[in-house]
Amino acid sequence: MNRLHPARIGRAAREHCAAIGRAARLLLQLFLLLGAALRRPRLMGDQIHFLGNYSLAIIGVSGLFVGFVLGLQGYYTLQRYGASEALGLLVALSLVRELGPVVTALLFAGRAGTALTAEIGLMKAGEQLSAMEMMAVDPVRRILAPRFWAGVIVMPLLAAVFSAVGVIGGWIVGVLMIGVDGGAFWGQMQQGVDWWADLGNGVIKSVVFGVAVTFVALLQGYLAKPTPEGVSRATTRTVVMASLAILGLDFLLTATMFSI
Repeated sequence: MNRLHPARIGRAAREHCAAIGRAARLLLQLFLLLGAALRRPRLMGDQIHFLGNYSLAIIGVSGLFVGFVLGLQGYYTLQRYGASEALGLLVALSLVRELGPVVTALLFAGRAGTALTAEIGLMKAGEQLSAMEMMAVDPVRRILAPRFWAGVIVMPLLAAVFSAVGVIGGWIVGVLMIGVDGGAFWGQMQQGVDWWADLGNGVIKSVVFGVAVTFVALLQGYLAKPTPEGVSRATTRTVVMASLAILGLDFLLTATMFSI
């Protein structure tokens, strides 16, 4: 039976600390390269199109079905207390506060995050990043920064689409199928949803999730081993790490927002 040697433990701890330091340094560098990314509007536009438009279908369809489920479950729950007219408020708050940003981020990690990791990993495996460095071109500035900021911009927009389509799905089930009064559905929603406490917090969450998911995807692709197996493992790590980061950050942000 192999016993843990103190040297192995120290080496593992040192490697983990070094990895955390590299990640923090890369994140800081990406934040500082905001101006450089904005000075390349065409490249930014291409990345926004790649990350946003190609994710729009799955976001819209998922939002619609989530709205259907919220409409059904919310109606049968509120009906017990004679408050079925508040169905619109329940659907809207559930979407803009929690389900919109969280589910959108999870879908974004599975669709766009894996694509980013595979793209950067294949560039590294094909020695394209090394060739750029040989030509005195910074791959972080040229490749990573536009993709990072495109992901940060796209996430709140996709979360807004998800929430809007989800509200429509709840309206279809609640008003058209079940028979809840349409005026009460929209009136309760307009009166109960606060611009800052609900919509503003949802936007903040989606921005934070966009930073986390995009950074994890780029980091895993940038540090992937330049082999097919290394790229596939990096793609898997992107989904796992991004999903855990989303759920953990959601708890921290929710606790912070409701305690203020």
